[in-house]
Amino acid sequence: MTVHPIVVFTDGAAKGNPGPGGWAAVIVVPKGRVIELGGGASTATNNQMELTGAISALERLADTRGPIAIYTDSTYLIKGIREWIWAWRRRGWKTAEGADVLNRDLWERLSRAVTMRRDDSIEWHYVRGHSGIPGNERVDDIATTFAGGRQADLYDGPLIGYPVPILDLPGDTAVPARPARPSSTSSGRGGKPYSYLSLVNGTLMRHTTWAECERRVKGQSAARFKKAMNATDEAAILREWKIDRG
Repeated sequence: MTVHPIVVFTDGAAKGNPGPGGWAAVIVVPKGRVIELGGGASTATNNQMELTGAISALERLADTRGPIAIYTDSTYLIKGIREWIWAWRRRGWKTAEGADVLNRDLWERLSRAVTMRRDDSIEWHYVRGHSGIPGNERVDDIATTFAGGRQADLYDGPLIGYPVPILDLPGDTAVPARPARPSSTSSGRGGKPYSYLSLVNGTLMRHTTWAECERRVKGQSAARFKKAMNATDEAAILREWKIDRG
């Protein structure tokens, strides 16, 4: 007999990073009930809120048995709990460079919540943010509402009455591979991106990493962002956005 997993979407947001934060989770249990969770913090980072969303969902499900499928747009969350946490523990909660691991208290809390599942499996699924996946869009809306200092209207009731097609799940949920490092003779074609560009409220910024770009555009409904592989590519994006570099 096929056992259907508990489906969970989680998200976090921070306006300013750090700044006012919000977290969210939507839980769908196989018996046909949907539970929305959410909350805010006066000052937090996006990563802290991402962790809090997952922790809150797992703690809410502490007495509910069965496998869980967690969907998140945070590679930090997935890679941290799948891979990095083991090395952090071996090194006494130090990074490979010898620095203290950020958010250790939240990582330890998440680890306890995962361990408490005992024989119930937890599958971590990556979903691309702002790509039209109903569950991801809903948790993003809840998290950004709390980050904005407002109270979200949280649903708790039957799946049949839930207005979001929450079980429209993505097919490919693999964590995207990091771009290959370019050689010293790289011309900017292939390999590492030349730049990441973001446009928020008419203000352009150029970033060297996707993480920086993602932090700026996350929760900004009208934001635009693109990756440029070389200087020519970057110039074409600016022309498309009608940006005059002077």
